[in-house]
Amino acid sequence: MTDNQSHVSRRTYLKLAGGAASAAAIAGCTGGDDGTPTTSGDGGSEATGTTSSDGGDGSDGGSDFDITITQGQMPSGLDPHDHRETPTTVVMLHAYDSVLSRDADGNITNALATDYSRVDGENAATFTLREGVTFHNGDTLTAEDVAYSINRIVKEDVGFASPQRDQLAGVSGAEAVDETTVKVLNENLNPIVFSEFATYCDVMQKAWTEEHDKSYISKNMMGSGPFQLSSYTEDEEVVFERYDDYWKEPAAASGVTFRAAEEASTRVNQLLQGETDITVNVPPQEVQRVNNSDNATIAAAPSTRIIYNAMRYDVEPFSNVKFRQALNYAVDLESIVENVLGGFGAQTGQPTLEGFVGYNPDIDPYPYDPEQAEQLIEESGFAGAEIELNTPVGRYLKDLEISQAVAGYIDELPNISASVRQRDFGSLVDELLTGNIEDKPNWYLIGWGEATFDGGLVMTALLSAEGALTSWNNEEFDSLLEEAGNQTGDQRAQTLQEANQLAHDEAPWIFLNRQFSVYGVNNSLSWQARSDERIDAYAISQK
Repeated sequence: MTDNQSHVSRRTYLKLAGGAASAAAIAGCTGGDDGTPTTSGDGGSEATGTTSSDGGDGSDGGSDFDITITQGQMPSGLDPHDHRETPTTVVMLHAYDSVLSRDADGNITNALATDYSRVDGENAATFTLREGVTFHNGDTLTAEDVAYSINRIVKEDVGFASPQRDQLAGVSGAEAVDETTVKVLNENLNPIVFSEFATYCDVMQKAWTEEHDKSYISKNMMGSGPFQLSSYTEDEEVVFERYDDYWKEPAAASGVTFRAAEEASTRVNQLLQGETDITVNVPPQEVQRVNNSDNATIAAAPSTRIIYNAMRYDVEPFSNVKFRQALNYAVDLESIVENVLGGFGAQTGQPTLEGFVGYNPDIDPYPYDPEQAEQLIEESGFAGAEIELNTPVGRYLKDLEISQAVAGYIDELPNISASVRQRDFGSLVDELLTGNIEDKPNWYLIGWGEATFDGGLVMTALLSAEGALTSWNNEEFDSLLEEAGNQTGDQRAQTLQEANQLAHDEAPWIFLNRQFSVYGVNNSLSWQARSDERIDAYAISQK
């Protein structure tokens, strides 16, 4: 396809997919977050910090090798609190540390904090910080820096309206108790506060950040991570060098360069020609070529990312629940997973993935039933509708091909027409993040990775009335999420399961697939693919 807007048929997408590919044998996704042992005694379902390991892969720092990583998109900027895209997060984690972190299995680990606990009788928690941590300018990290970083995300009057506000849902602010203790204030019980901090909130230096304007911060970095910024060429590359005074052992790699190529074929060719060491989203039809090459192999893992088609509830015909359900019945999701994704994916029928807190095991994906879809469209009163699916290209595994398949199935119904519009990912995200639903396309493909393994955060961000990326408004659904916010353990999980059932029945999305992360990796490197899609160069060594 060369046109940005085109009708496609089911037969077309099968040709585009190259026929059925053999499904890959992928290790199952582990749990994390609320699936970890509880030692806090607060009735919650998170691990506390006294028994957490520091995590990470220390090295002697004596090696002299560089790593080049090619993603589908360049970072949208270098401000760690002013983005919502995984490619940017991956770049940020090399220069910025967080208070807590996660290991490759999703378990909470210590990072800048060595201990953490809830405050008895208060909606608050405290973090005890590691001593001797320095920023890349040599200044010592203090509790003021950590508290400032938290407040910069959750309080607009501290700096700006951070798009990451809901990633620290329930956190109202933070304060430095002393040089090594930070107190985090919660709006309510906040049963997942430690899970949130194990996944989000990069720590910046307060003095440096206050000294510079927003434009400067978006092009420079001042963190305490294992790598420091060497150079940045917007939309071209980010180059890091090893920070030898890192609080853990220095990284094995002496430097890391991030580049991007939108086309999957370009990324694969660069890998096989030795121009890059790790590349993302290797398409199924290229897997065998990579594995058969002399210098690279495939590393894959089920990710924490869902791919879905959002439908704006406030515009016709998507305002009608029967119409939305019809689109779900119209799509042969099983065939898309097998033929378009080559088995590198799993069907979904609810916002929460298996292994996440709140996943409802009683919900099945919508079955492929074009007759039911046709009937529901007639009942909705919108027969003859013409709809256009906005899709990014190259951001997610086979995103364009998935969109073409979806539109093809729907277009084959006799009483509806569907087409595809290719979009630049950056411009699409800009429309989704304005906070105004009228700025969003009526129908679009997008992905969401939630590395906390918590279904409540997924549904809050994507489907609640105040969510950062919501395309839906349902009072009963919002009430369930509010109820879950004041519950812990099994009770909270049960409430979230009810919310998932409601979302399935009301069909605010066309539920698509769980994305599998499929990487091409240079054979000289030792690296494990993670379910949270993080490519951590600190954990990479030479074989």
